[in-house]
Amino acid sequence: MTVSHPIRLMAAVALAALALSACGAKPEAKKPAAAPLTVTVTRIQNHALSQGLTASGLLVSREEAGVASELAGYRVSAVLADEGDWVKKGQPLARLDDTLLKAQIAQAEASLQQQQVAAERSKAEADRVKGLDNQGVISEEQIVQRRLAAKSADAQVAVARAALNDLKTRDARMTIAAPVAGRVLERTARPGDTSAPGTTLYRIARDGLVEMDAEVDEADLAQVHVGDRAEVKLPSGETVNGVVRFISPRVDAQTKLGHARIALPVRPDLRPGGFASATFQGGGHTVEAVPEAAVHFDDNGARVMEVDDNNHVHGVPVRTGRRSQGLVELVDGPPIGTRIALAGGVFLLDGDTVHPVEASPNQANGK
Repeated sequence: MTVSHPIRLMAAVALAALALSACGAKPEAKKPAAAPLTVTVTRIQNHALSQGLTASGLLVSREEAGVASELAGYRVSAVLADEGDWVKKGQPLARLDDTLLKAQIAQAEASLQQQQVAAERSKAEADRVKGLDNQGVISEEQIVQRRLAAKSADAQVAVARAALNDLKTRDARMTIAAPVAGRVLERTARPGDTSAPGTTLYRIARDGLVEMDAEVDEADLAQVHVGDRAEVKLPSGETVNGVVRFISPRVDAQTKLGHARIALPVRPDLRPGGFASATFQGGGHTVEAVPEAAVHFDDNGARVMEVDDNNHVHGVPVRTGRRSQGLVELVDGPPIGTRIALAGGVFLLDGDTVHPVEASPNQANGK
């Protein structure tokens, strides 16, 4: 009894100390809750999706005017317009040397005056024999000769006047003018060159109009219509909006390609002969669509991450359709107006709480 008593006492003291220690211990502090992940969200909306048909081709002038001299053998004395210049209809482009022509005009004028004097003399002689027919004063033969001489003199005046008018017409053609307003695409006229009919001195794009001649596979021609909108990409990377103006009724027998002309706005960087590509936007249908970045794929197929009114995330299976311009059609999925995660949606799990931020217009349109 004397030995076990001290042991029991020590055990009791230890238990008491342990109890006191437990009573005085501070409760463990709670960890702060993690902040919700910020995600960009957009809404399912109706979009007009195009067929996404693309084609390539060259930039061409809608209409080119070739300018040539109508005269042969005259030297080019002055060049008044150069490539790239914008000219008005009737504006002088070049002049020919008219030195010899002026001398010929002066000679023709003098010749005309001589013929007019001769015609007046012949007319006066014919007038003197009026009323003398069958009078015996002068022979009938002489009377006829005078009248015929007057008529011949009048004809000679007409010939001289026609020759003078021809030279004056040539003189008016010595200045080569623009037949249409537009932009000068090419100049081959050089001072000192000799003019020749049919030799093109200038090529002008009428009104500066340049369009794209798109080559379209014959199987796709049925999808393109006059009036359809098209987005044309230039070699610089810039895009220009155009409208289909004309579709050729002919398909090339060798390449099996048809041609569609796309009218473009007047711009200085549209150069005939340059390469371009076009995406036709006509023939589209209004469908429920979302940006491609909002659709994710896993072993179960495509899905979007819906964000409910409490900012909780739920994965929703969808069935997709056509794609165009960064958008994808939802054949089957949540209704229009549903909020879905756009950026960062691939890292979200069902039930996550997020801080939603509305997408910008470009993001919402898949750009």
